[in-house]
Amino acid sequence: MTSLKATLDAILAGRSAAKCETDVLDFKEEKSNFKEACADLADAAVCFANARGGTIIVGVADSLSGSAAFTGCTLDASILRSRIHQLTVPSLLVEIEELWYAETRLLRIQVPAGLEVYSTTKGYSYQRINTDCVPMRPADITRLMEERQGFDWSATSSRRSIEDIDPLAMRLCRRLLAASSDSARQRYAKFNAIDLLNAMKLIGPDDHLTHAGEILLCSPIPRAPQEVIIYQHKRSRGGEADAILRLETPLLFAFDEVMQAIRARQGITPVTLANGQQLQIEDYPSAAIREALVNALVHGDWRTRVPVRIEHSPQHIRISSPGPLVSGVTVRNILTRGSRARFPSLAAAFRLLGLAEDAGQGVDRMYREMIRSGRDVPQIIDDREEVTVLFQGKTPKTRVTKFLATLSPDEQQDTDTLLIIHLLCEKKNVKASLVAEYIQRTPEEAQDSLRRLASEPIAILEPTRATMNRKHPSYRLRADAITLLGSAISYHQRAVDDIDKKIIEHLKDYGEVNNRTIQRLFDVDVYQARDILRSLVERKVIERSSTQRRGVAVKYSPGSEFPRKKSQRRKQTEPE
Repeated sequence: MTSLKATLDAILAGRSAAKCETDVLDFKEEKSNFKEACADLADAAVCFANARGGTIIVGVADSLSGSAAFTGCTLDASILRSRIHQLTVPSLLVEIEELWYAETRLLRIQVPAGLEVYSTTKGYSYQRINTDCVPMRPADITRLMEERQGFDWSATSSRRSIEDIDPLAMRLCRRLLAASSDSARQRYAKFNAIDLLNAMKLIGPDDHLTHAGEILLCSPIPRAPQEVIIYQHKRSRGGEADAILRLETPLLFAFDEVMQAIRARQGITPVTLANGQQLQIEDYPSAAIREALVNALVHGDWRTRVPVRIEHSPQHIRISSPGPLVSGVTVRNILTRGSRARFPSLAAAFRLLGLAEDAGQGVDRMYREMIRSGRDVPQIIDDREEVTVLFQGKTPKTRVTKFLATLSPDEQQDTDTLLIIHLLCEKKNVKASLVAEYIQRTPEEAQDSLRRLASEPIAILEPTRATMNRKHPSYRLRADAITLLGSAISYHQRAVDDIDKKIIEHLKDYGEVNNRTIQRLFDVDVYQARDILRSLVERKVIERSSTQRRGVAVKYSPGSEFPRKKSQRRKQTEPE
């Protein structure tokens, strides 16, 4: 109710209701005709039930804002609940309660995620996609029904026999298991073929390979080739392909070959950390690309016989897989809900072989690896026909990599922490409401993360002075964090102004500054302190004042552009 009240407050304050809608929240204005009103709300309830559930607020016009948006509702809650039950197939039970806001009566309809596929009595099925209620096609209905009934196509019989297995694929399978750090998996590598296939659950009750077993280990049936991955490399985003791979099953070979093709075209940016350790930053972090490819292969709909497509250029890598995201998973909750496997048997085999992350952590890892390499987070697009993961190949912001290396190992692995830092490189101040949307958590969880990052021992954020006494203050990076991040911050000039201000105040108090002083003021290393001093010298804010020309003890004093107090001009009175 707290978050709903905050949303209603925003509408009253001037934000349109349409802009406040989400994939789990919809605003409806009551239709003038009772019959039409019930039918309209039954459609909306079906829409949410075929997604992941949600809330409908009746009595708010989504095209308006302010007090005018609260048009009110006269419908009886118990009668409406009964009518929605009657107008849906199978009959849908919703919870409805009366709600008063801004002296206006509203109804709140709580719709649970369904256990089946729902439709109206007229035979129409709808599904909530982001903020839209869209008609479901036959293929959408079939997928949703199978997912809710727990049907796993990859676990059903392929009618292929064990003799159809490619011996080299089985050998690669054993090699992957033997290389595992898990002793149980290592033992699997020594099993005979039948026991190994049973352990991996790739044989069905009829002693034939499952579809998962066929895809992973078998070559395509003669005269019926099936491309599973198509890879293209281009020298520029819009140029002609200079390399094309059309890969068929066994999937283990196709996966390995395409990863090698991507690695062979990777550029490297070396980064030296303050402790002397050198990192090699790839154009596209292999760990992130690997997870995206695994997700495409495990969650894509194999029944469409459409291959996973990869487009690789210096500007981007685009990985597209057939079919939409699994029901209940959207681009707005994929980080916190985790990726659910469309085909659990195939996903389990990938995990056993060490090719996929456990517990749906693959998407998190994609985000972490991209941020740690100083790049933008991947963009995930679901257009119902396919899911695309897009990685931008921009020049890495090495300052981000260096800064993150100063954090504790736990924080370096915390997706929320990395996302908040990434956001604050673009925005000077952030509130919990904005952060919540970005890290895909509730405002309360976002506030906890911000408070933790502002407290010792992390202390990289601070509340702004104007909001520090509020329950949910705005937060910004501390000055020392800004110094370390430097040019990685989009509002760098404002950051430089903050650094200048602190150094100027020190010079006014002590008259001089040196490299050691800068290190202490901003908790930076000798090289970062040197860069700060060099920038100030170039802008003539300071100038060298000691005869010593090298070393950290070289002293600097105010230069010709150093801001000085304006002398008060004496008032001159002209003779009368």
